[in-house]
This record gives sequence, C-alpha cells and structure tokens, in this order.
Amino acid sequence: MGVTNATIRAVNGLTARWARTVEDGTVFSAAGVWPLLAFLADGAVGPARDELTDAVGLPADRAAPAARELLARLAATRGLDTALGLWTRRTLKLREAWRAGLPAETHGVLSGDVAADHAALDAWAAGRTGGLIERMPVTLNARTELVLAGALTLRTNWLRPFDEHPLTPESGPWSERTLLGLGRASALLDRVGVADTPHGFVTELKVLGDNALDVHLLLGEEHMTPGQVLSAGLDVLARRCPVVPGPRLPYGDVGPGLRVVRTRSERPEPPTLEVTTAAFGLTGHHDLLKRHALFGLTTARDDRVGHFPGVSAHPLAVGSAEQSAMARFGALGFRAAAVTAFGAIGAGIPQLRWLTTTVRARFDRPFGFLALHRHSRLVLAAGWVTDPEPFREDEEYF
Repeated sequence: MGVTNATIRAVNGLTARWARTVEDGTVFSAAGVWPLLAFLADGAVGPARDELTDAVGLPADRAAPAARELLARLAATRGLDTALGLWTRRTLKLREAWRAGLPAETHGVLSGDVAADHAALDAWAAGRTGGLIERMPVTLNARTELVLAGALTLRTNWLRPFDEHPLTPESGPWSERTLLGLGRASALLDRVGVADTPHGFVTELKVLGDNALDVHLLLGEEHMTPGQVLSAGLDVLARRCPVVPGPRLPYGDVGPGLRVVRTRSERPEPPTLEVTTAAFGLTGHHDLLKRHALFGLTTARDDRVGHFPGVSAHPLAVGSAEQSAMARFGALGFRAAAVTAFGAIGAGIPQLRWLTTTVRARFDRPFGFLALHRHSRLVLAAGWVTDPEPFREDEEYF
C-alpha cells in the first residue's frame, strides 16, 4: 500500500484504544476518523492541538501530509474507495494554506437552509459509499459554519467462498436460534492459530479476499470481554503476543472453538481445516464527543473560544463529531463502509484405512473481527458480532 509504518501504527493505535471501550455489537473504522483528526490537528492551537496530536499519534505538523498520503494510498488500493468533503458557509473565509492541504475538489458550500444542506450531505454520503451509508452523520443547526467529512468503502470477495447452511449452536447465547451458517474446508492449516494473551487464549481465523483485503475472525475464551478479544487481535497483528499456527497445534481442544482430531478416511488425505461460522450484518453509530478524550476533542468542543486559527480567522469549535458504519460478512465476500463527519459547530460403506488430521474451527458465539490490508496490516474496520444473520430458506444473502 505504501503508507509509512508510523501512519499505520497511528491508525491501528486509534483502533486499539477504541477497541478497549467495546461492550456490545458494533462496527467502527479508525481509518475513517484518523485523517479528519489529522487535518483538524494541523489547524489547531494550544491545548486543542496538543490533545489532537496525542489522538493522532503523530506530530501536528506531520499530520496533514500523512493524512493526504493515507487517503491517496487508500484510493489507489483495489477494493477501497475513499472521499473527503468540506462544506463551509459562504461568509467563512478559510486559511489558504490549510485549504490547499486538503485533497483537490473537496470544497462545497452550506446554504444555511438546514433541511436542504442535510439533503445534499446525505446524497454525498450515499453516493460516495454506493448506498451502503445513506445519511451523513452530522448535526446541522444555525451555528454550523463548517463540515469536514470522510467516506471509506471496502469490498472484497473471498478467494474460497463458503457454503451456506443452517447453524444451531448447541450452547451459548445463540443456542436458541437457527443462524445462517457458513462452512468450508481447506488444506491451509496456517489460516488459523491460537494466541496466548494476558487475558486468555484467542483463536484467530484469517479469511482472505481476492484483492489483499482480508478479515480476521477472533474468538476468545468465554470470560473475556469484547475489548480484550479485539485488543488481542491487534496485538497479534503487531506481533506483540505469541501465536501457535494451525500446523503446529497438538491434538485435542487447543483454543476457543478450536479442536484438532484424528479421523479415518478412505484414502490418504492431507490435514484439513474445517471452518464453521455465522454470517453477519452490522451497523454502528458513534458520537465521538461522548468519548472526547479518546479522540482528542476535549478542548476543541469548548465553544466559548476558537481553537482552529489555522483553519480560519473566524473562531471555530467542534460542535459535532460522528461516524456511521456498516459491515456485512457473507458466503461470497465482505463489504464495509463508514462515513465520518465533524461539524464545526456420500453412499455405501467406505473402507476407512487411513488416518488424517482435521482442525475444526467453530465461531458460534459472539466474536470479533478486523478487516485489514494484508500486506501493510492497516486495520480498516473492526467490530464485535452479537446478532448474526438468521437462516431463512429461499433467500439470497449476499
């Protein structure tokens, strides 16, 4: 992808800090938030600049160039679409140096008619995400002077599709439901592994897309929280905790939802990885100001004074900061999108003569996921699945 390691660490670091706060089913894209925070940091002063710098994870004078590079690299990556939008009141004069630092052709106008402006922003969000996000997550009112928004869309098809089938878990929170199950088998045992983390063991399954955009499913021990499981997945990406890959796993119950057995077969067979999971569709809406410290917005939301003289001589404060996101995991592939906006303001009896090894991975209780770029390990979306898709006969799911 060509993004610097410092930028990847910064974006993944924001994902990690968010992951620690997860308590229920949701989806979030730090890659959708981070560039906007970086552009705001570039135009801020005083405590607001310091807090945004901490949230961004890069010096403020390097933040905007890094954000421009990230957006350009994402846009050039197959399966990813990105867009940045800026809208201002006609009476708001921007600092030319700050405006020039944004990608070209991003600047629009707010008319002051809240309903008309909302309709225009909604159309932008829907158009930039192919209809996956239909509304711009921003609060407009008579005081709104500026809106800065970003859109990120991810699409990948699996290298090896899943088969669909009814899935009825025998235990756990989904045991009373019939889910849309997904199953497949392969000889690639290294797609699964068990991580040893400070809070418990976590099973990681890599589901590879045909354009180097992958999804890693994460199942922790039952006592682990969503934040602990998602944080473990990020630690695995950063190589901060040991992982035993599938080919080196011993026999028996070796990790959450993971069992290695010896089975008999009619003919010599290579070891097999059998995967069972549940299809899911998630949406998430995040008011970033409710977690203002996490996103470096504590001082920036104080509207008694201005905090962004690098953006405009007119005093500005952050009046709203929100993200709407979605993710869909099905038999054929994965789709995710996020829009973030800141408002300032067989037959017979076989002869089983051979023994073979089978690794069985089963994700049939709440689990986490990370969607990422395979080579750079940049996390594009993350989430926690609590309400998977139900099984309905004669219905097309993807």
